[in-house]
Amino acid sequence: MTKPIRTRFAPSPTGFPHVGNIRTALFAWLFARHNGGRFIVRIEDTDAARRVEGAVEAIQDSLKWLGLEWDEGPGVGGDFGPYFQSQRLGLYRQAAERLVAKGDAYYCYCSPQRLAGMRAEQVKRKQPPGYDRLCRCLSGEERAKREAEGITPVIRFRVPLDGFTQFQDLIWGEVKFEHSVLDDMVLLKSDGYPTYHLANVVDDHLMEISHVLRAEEWISSTPRHILLYQALGCEPPQFAHLPMLLGRDRAKLSKRHGTVSVAEYREQGYLPEAMLNFLALLGWSLDDRTESLSRKELIDNFSLERVSRTAAIFNPDKMEWMNGVYIRGLTPEDFARRAVPFLDRDLPPGVERPLPAEYIKGIMPLIQERVKRLDEVAGLTGFFFVDELDYEPELLTGKGMSKESALRALETSLLRLKKLTSFDNESLETLLRPLAEELGLKTGQLFGTLRVAATGRTAAPPLFQTMAVLGKERCLQRLEVALAKLSSVKGE
Repeated sequence: MTKPIRTRFAPSPTGFPHVGNIRTALFAWLFARHNGGRFIVRIEDTDAARRVEGAVEAIQDSLKWLGLEWDEGPGVGGDFGPYFQSQRLGLYRQAAERLVAKGDAYYCYCSPQRLAGMRAEQVKRKQPPGYDRLCRCLSGEERAKREAEGITPVIRFRVPLDGFTQFQDLIWGEVKFEHSVLDDMVLLKSDGYPTYHLANVVDDHLMEISHVLRAEEWISSTPRHILLYQALGCEPPQFAHLPMLLGRDRAKLSKRHGTVSVAEYREQGYLPEAMLNFLALLGWSLDDRTESLSRKELIDNFSLERVSRTAAIFNPDKMEWMNGVYIRGLTPEDFARRAVPFLDRDLPPGVERPLPAEYIKGIMPLIQERVKRLDEVAGLTGFFFVDELDYEPELLTGKGMSKESALRALETSLLRLKKLTSFDNESLETLLRPLAEELGLKTGQLFGTLRVAATGRTAAPPLFQTMAVLGKERCLQRLEVALAKLSSVKGE
């Protein structure tokens, strides 16, 4: 093709964007960026009855979060607007009426009741459902009679009764459909709103879209669209139908496979760069081994030739693993910065805000290797922020220990720690490691008791580093509380 590369993402605001929608947007964006083209966002909002409040904003927010900036569309403008189909209704009516005038479309007066009965009869006879073309050859007199009865018609496309339509899909190769399997689809509904078929074709032509990248499920609609382009005297764009997304059970991806809304993944603490990387590998690959690719590497290497025809399996465990890899690759400063909003959201309301920035910077390196999602941060670090720890005192007595040995460990540690002048990681280890042998305990037993006392948990970040970040005053206070808790326990 010699004309400029122009791709588009044309979502319908009938729900919040899920990974399938955004994977399509990503591939269209990557194709445009790789080829120095333009990426357009168009909102297909003609289905007013199914429109979901906030969906348009969610679509734009998801694209912005992932860094998929658009060159034309809502909030940006452009020479081919408006970019909401609800603001382009006159264009669709003009196109539909032009097709009627040429004989390529016709008015259909069939009632919804008749169409429902027709389909039921077709199903009963095990025939493929489709319009029976009753109104295709109405005379002028018959049309006038129906209009006199106050019936507002729809406009249907006059599909050729024989022959076939063939096109070259950029992923699937040559695709051919016999016209006999296509019915006369509705172009313009009785309320004046277009169907997807008409609006899609008119807009892609007027917006000079060169390549349409969309889901594989639309491949059966493509011959209808090509026929429409031809009837309107327009050159069709090139088509690339992306492989389906399946769950691990190989069923079509749906809500039952877990979270599929991009906004939900954002709320769970997935990094946008990890999400971008993961989505790019759903149906495309650089080679058979590379899994980590930056935005620039994706743009530089993306091509439709490497898009698979095989359905892509959406594996949430793999996505979580990849997110963990990206988190571990952050600088400590960047990790802390990204963690703050999740701490602010998820820590108990009693924790004083604003959260101390320097304190957080000290905490985050202790958990960075363990975090797979940012919504885990508050759960892993909550004990750093609360004044009182909630735990069962029995946890202070580790395996193979008695109440007395645990009490002695706490008392001795408390006395020694009070005398410590430098409360850093190295000083704490130098003091406490030999203390275990002195007390006749294994290091794991002593450290386990101190860990519960300092954090309220049996599993926590490295003990000495944790105590150093908590600080001498807080650690001593918690050991004293632990002593009191354990002393109050009756029996062994």
